[in-house]
Amino acid sequence: MTDSLNRLLKEVRACHICRDLPLGPKPILQVGSSKVRLLITGQAPGTRAHETGITFNDPSGDRLREWMGINRSLFYNDQLISIIPMGFCYPGSYERGGDLPPRKECAPQWRAKLLKLLPNIELTLLVGSYAQNYVLGKGSLTERVKNFRDYLPNFLPLPHPSWRTRIWAKKNPFFETEVLPELKKRVCDILNLDMKS
Repeated sequence: MTDSLNRLLKEVRACHICRDLPLGPKPILQVGSSKVRLLITGQAPGTRAHETGITFNDPSGDRLREWMGINRSLFYNDQLISIIPMGFCYPGSYERGGDLPPRKECAPQWRAKLLKLLPNIELTLLVGSYAQNYVLGKGSLTERVKNFRDYLPNFLPLPHPSWRTRIWAKKNPFFETEVLPELKKRVCDILNLDMKS
């Protein structure tokens, strides 16, 4: 990892822009090498990620790994995959359940600086509407995922891998028949994996 990236990561991990967060600031991201070729951009850590300090460390992470066709150890290999959410800290939850949106201060403060030091990214998985709207502009998640080929080779829009997505996937069968095979193929190609193993 370059000295510049190391310095920036120290700044990110010490960030306290959002002092009023319900569980306090605790930036969580995965960046271990400036040579990574695959980037995952989600929304923000949940409570379990906040507790453990590991992004996507919950059932939604299990689902995302299943979609990608990779195991947990490969997913958390920071020399191969970077994970930079739209918000680095747990944003809190609504009174009736569900996490609040990522804080708006985070991405403008850090995202461009981090990406500048990750020049080898070939594919960014845009997981959920917050990531897609920030990177691609406002739009329909379903339409973007359906027309995923329009965003390749740089981006691949995906729904958020929460339990609710099962209902969405049943209404949108193209996700399993078209998007997931392409996702697995591209992940395997970028990470130099054998799809049969």
